[in-house]
Amino acid sequence: MDLLGHVNNVVYVDYLQEARVDMLRTHGPAAHTGELAEGVVVVRHEVQYLAPLEYRFRPVQIECWVTEIRAASFTMAYEIFQEDPQAPDGRRVYLRATTVLTPYVFATERPRRLTPVERETLGEFLEPAERSPRTAPSPARREGLNHYPVHVRFSDVDVYGHVNNVKYFEYFQEARILLNARIWRDVPDGVPQVVVAQTDVDYKVPILFRPEPYDLWSWVSRVGDRSVTIESEICDGDTVLSRARVTIVFFDGATQRSAPMSDAHRAALLAVLG
Repeated sequence: MDLLGHVNNVVYVDYLQEARVDMLRTHGPAAHTGELAEGVVVVRHEVQYLAPLEYRFRPVQIECWVTEIRAASFTMAYEIFQEDPQAPDGRRVYLRATTVLTPYVFATERPRRLTPVERETLGEFLEPAERSPRTAPSPARREGLNHYPVHVRFSDVDVYGHVNNVKYFEYFQEARILLNARIWRDVPDGVPQVVVAQTDVDYKVPILFRPEPYDLWSWVSRVGDRSVTIESEICDGDTVLSRARVTIVFFDGATQRSAPMSDAHRAALLAVLG
């Protein structure tokens, strides 16, 4: 839970991973091999947060399906929802997301093509959908204010020695919180309440466990009326390991709705926009 009493944005991605693994390990001709569940790496996540999810005893439901099958990758879509007769289509949707995955040979650290059996398995869940257009990343800004050292914990890595894809969301969140605190530390209005509306993460090169920290750089790339876009890179020297684009929205805890930012907050953001 976060300070607003909402399920933290990182936890949703953990839910998606559990749903994806369950589907690929228990359904279809390739399920018994486990390779589609365990022998793949995430290439990209696109996560859209539609409504806050609060603590409750009643479980939410997750639907997942395949939207595209290519020679060496496939795309899955998800929806986290609660059945609600009063909501449109009879459900209240909290999140929609897509994940691009590629089969991977961990012994050689190389991707591979899908086998015919794997394509057959994925085909059982196929509901084709067009890819959404992607926004080009803004030029990276590597300045002292924007820097956050990423120390990989032993518990962050999987059995193959790679940092789990969900942990990247934690790294970007930790860096974003620090950046916001630095931006607003001298603002009379203080640190505002915000929620995450969208997170897109690209996984370029696996992050491995090591004692030395990696460099995470974050910067403000857009300032709107009620929202701000923060972009980030995790780097090992000049090599970019992962990129993220996160849109945060100013939030009114009393009304549980988005809120316009104050003039002081806007001025502080514009000062670092560049």
